[in-house]
Amino acid sequence: MSIPLLEYKPLSQNHRVNGFDVPNDNHPRIYSTDNLLSGDALENLISAAYRQIYNEQQMLSSHRQLSLESQLRAGRITVRDFIGGLVLSDSFRRLIFDCNNNYRFVEICIQRILGRNVYGDREKIAWSIVVATKGIQPFVDELINSEEYFHNFGDNTVPYQRRRILPNHTQGEITFAHMARYGTDYRDRLPKQVFTGNKGAARLDYVRWAWQKNPPAIIGKIGAGITFGGVAIIGFLIFGILFGL
Repeated sequence: MSIPLLEYKPLSQNHRVNGFDVPNDNHPRIYSTDNLLSGDALENLISAAYRQIYNEQQMLSSHRQLSLESQLRAGRITVRDFIGGLVLSDSFRRLIFDCNNNYRFVEICIQRILGRNVYGDREKIAWSIVVATKGIQPFVDELINSEEYFHNFGDNTVPYQRRRILPNHTQGEITFAHMARYGTDYRDRLPKQVFTGNKGAARLDYVRWAWQKNPPAIIGKIGAGITFGGVAIIGFLIFGILFGL
């Protein structure tokens, strides 16, 4: 028997509060098939969907899902189906799922599919259990079929980050697109960088790969030979200039 979704409290965060602010650059641009006014509008909508799910730095031609694009252009699937297909694609799995634990994967999916941050650790734990026990596809299906998704985006609108405006702040929240696509545990497995300095003054040194810690002896001998040879040539040139040779 599968474990039911744990209960978590939907906190009254920024995106759940109706605002009366004047739209500006911090407000998202909405892409929907309900108001396609030009021939390029659908292409812009598809690009917006890739940008929302993959983010700008991952929008490569090798990650395009041509079959899904063709079905969307032909009207065989809705925007909601297109979003679900992108999240379940092999590219998204390699870029997001394979380099994260379940908690970070859940957080990213909620940000990109539902357009908001997670309510807290309890929500991450609840959905992480769904990923672990049922798999990725049932988890994604529950998100895109949820009442929250339908209420905010329906079948025809590309998800977006909802209400970035903060009360009494001149700038909105940081966009999800500017957040790292992997968590700290994956980051800590990457090659380390060396930081030195005092009182907050840091110096970024080069990345020390494994072979650079103990270079082969032949490399040291070659380097020493080049150094001594260069010194000898410079000394000979100086001697020639001084004595008119």
